[in-house]
Amino acid sequence: MILTVTPNPSLDRTYEVPALHRGEVIRATGERMDPGGKGVNVSRAVAAADRRTVAVLPLGGAPGALVADLLHAQGIEVAPVPVTGATRSNIALAETDGILTKINAPGPELTAAERAHLLDAVRTQSRTADWIACCGSLPRGLAATWYADVVTRAHADSTRIALDTSGPALLEAVRARPDVVKPNAEELAQAVGRPLATVGDALDAAERLRALGARAVLASLGADGQLLVDDAGTWYGSAHVDTVRSNVGAGDASLAGFLIAGGNGPDALASAVAHGAAAVRLPGSVMPTPADLDPTAVTVTADVPVDRALGEPAV
Repeated sequence: MILTVTPNPSLDRTYEVPALHRGEVIRATGERMDPGGKGVNVSRAVAAADRRTVAVLPLGGAPGALVADLLHAQGIEVAPVPVTGATRSNIALAETDGILTKINAPGPELTAAERAHLLDAVRTQSRTADWIACCGSLPRGLAATWYADVVTRAHADSTRIALDTSGPALLEAVRARPDVVKPNAEELAQAVGRPLATVGDALDAAERLRALGARAVLASLGADGQLLVDDAGTWYGSAHVDTVRSNVGAGDASLAGFLIAGGNGPDALASAVAHGAAAVRLPGSVMPTPADLDPTAVTVTADVPVDRALGEPAV
């Protein structure tokens, strides 16, 4: 079972538009509504693979009730922590050329009691978990050390933990030695305080995160592939994608694929790449099913192309 923890979930509305023009009325060509948040997306991808997952998340107000209903409809067990503030609502505008514009709301501020209940829910639900995936930004009311506390508690209970966050929360948490962290290129650059122009730069940054305490780093580089760096070695994975429809949740799908395949080694990296590549071909934040995957399009190698320039350099 894969337990996901999403401290700042959302109700996500995605609109597909021909092009985005400020100050004009834009008619959407498609729309959808999904439960959102990085951990929520991981649970959705795990459930789409017909694997058991439990989602721990604070939920409040009408948007929170709708998030729970949408998750239940997708076969996801929900362990809600009731909060007084309303769950945030986010908007994404997906243009036909693949450019995505997102508007993310801040979300509610958690009280001291709500913070305690959230930690208790994680501990209770993690007793039967193979992995805990802690994902996304921290809501107001949670200190930057909150994820570090969760990592420490998980290891005390001999549970493996994956982390997908950024900024101070990431830097605090890596000191607690999470089993794997999954930054994207921008988050890597922010963590090490320098721009990334090549795959080699990303590799150096991943090694820096390992030096700070992360046991493994699964780095998403967008169209430039993914890196896995751990005690056993370094691998680079990539897949050809003809058409990008939406990259919302692609990194979350990758993390789900990685954990579904065991969470270590080149086979898990191949699964991560296959899930990410499948996700970008789907609308909105739809998570791929096994039928959407194309493992034959995935290449994984220990020969990392360190001189390859990143299509979108990270600063």
